[in-house]
This record gives sequence, C-alpha cells and structure tokens, in this order.
Amino acid sequence: MDFFADFDFVDVITSGAIGEPGQRTFYIQARAGARIVTIRSEKQQVAAIAKYLRRALAHLPIPEGQPPRSVMQLTEPIQEAFVLGAVALEFNRENDDFVLHLKEFAPLTQNDDDEFEDDDNDDDDNDDDPMENIPGARVRVSMTRAQAMAFCDNADRI
Repeated sequence: MDFFADFDFVDVITSGAIGEPGQRTFYIQARAGARIVTIRSEKQQVAAIAKYLRRALAHLPIPEGQPPRSVMQLTEPIQEAFVLGAVALEFNRENDDFVLHLKEFAPLTQNDDDEFEDDDNDDDDNDDDPMENIPGARVRVSMTRAQAMAFCDNADRI
C-alpha cells in the first residue's frame, strides 16, 4: 500500500532548504500537532507552487493574520517521506481554503521493447483528489488563505 497523508487542518505548510547555496536540498513540510510530513522538492517546484498560490490569492480577499517567521522554519530532524513529482492545487470555495496535492516522483521504467513508460497512471475518476488513482506516495494538505500567503512569503525568502 502506498503512503498517503491527509491534512484536513494543517497547523503549518512551509518550505525550507538545508545546505550551502548551490548545494541546498529543498523541502516542503506539513505539520499538524505532532504529525509532520516532509517531502524533498526542487527549488523550482517550491517557486511554482508559490507563484500559483499568489495568482489565486490575487482574486480573493486579502487574508488576515499570518504565522510568525519562526513557525515557518523546517522542523528537524528531517525525515523525507518521498521526492516530489506532480503537484495539483485547487481552491475549495465552500471551505474557503486551498487544497495542495503532492505526489511522489515516478521515474520512467524501461519495458521489454526498450521503450520508456511513465509509472504514473493518468486515470482520474475522483473529483476530491485528482491523484488518488495514481500509484505512489501522496500528501493532501488543506490550508487557509493566510497559510497560503505565509507559504508564498516564506518561499520568496528561501
């Protein structure tokens, strides 16, 4: 069975980097109470998520309040759940929150005919989770508009 973490109410969704510039490893981390899931990502993936969140936030009322910068730091020790591949983002108008879907990277595999295939299955029969039917580890994180803005601001800093 593939790893799945569902955060309906996240305390913090953040990103961070460990290492020296040019040699850094980037992470996205979701925390709810004592529960922490950390996903290794590329710098460009963090920037892209922040870009799309900002674009969506521009069409919504300005969120009030944000967590202090100290809360946005990665919680260590880092225990990587998986390497990030696909990302999906949706806005739930009913709950007035964003839902971020993070899916494990699935490398191409070679079949017997020396052709490469993507290990991901593109079937999408579930409207609640666009990645539910795709094999591999995944994380679903619901965040408020204020948490989304804090994620963007933190991504800009790192």
